[in-house]
Amino acid sequence: MEIKEVKSIEGLQPSLQHLLADCVESGASVGFLTPVEDDEISRYWSAVEEELKAGARKLFVALDNNAVQGAVQLSLCGKANGAHRGEVEKLMVHTQSRGRGLSKRLMDLMEQTASALGLSLLVLDTRLGDVASSLYQRIGYTEAGQIPQFARSSTGELEATVYFYKLL
Repeated sequence: MEIKEVKSIEGLQPSLQHLLADCVESGASVGFLTPVEDDEISRYWSAVEEELKAGARKLFVALDNNAVQGAVQLSLCGKANGAHRGEVEKLMVHTQSRGRGLSKRLMDLMEQTASALGLSLLVLDTRLGDVASSLYQRIGYTEAGQIPQFARSSTGELEATVYFYKLL
């Protein structure tokens, strides 16, 4: 399995769309509700491509024979007073590839890149009780707090979110 940063989604968009749909359909809280429509996912990845081109976002993928099995994004703060921080977004691993350490490997590369860019703070949020919370704690993220009824789950129910941060 190859873990790398990609500068463009060109050639990977169908595989990225499949990954996102798989994660949403399996209950991941990544900003979409079920049933998720193909055109909604396509528009999302097109917007990511624009942010990659603008230098406002970084995308890291886990590839197995050119099929995306996992991904994580780093959103860079465009404000002068926030140039030292980034937001970790949409850590996803395909249901068939879970339990193989891809999340940790993706996060490791993303953090190395963030550090090389001069970032000193990473923030993220995840659904309360989500399996990702234990990963984030194991790799050094600190829980900053919780907000009840923050976002809808993929099935539409209001759920709490937990914010984490990590100083690099």
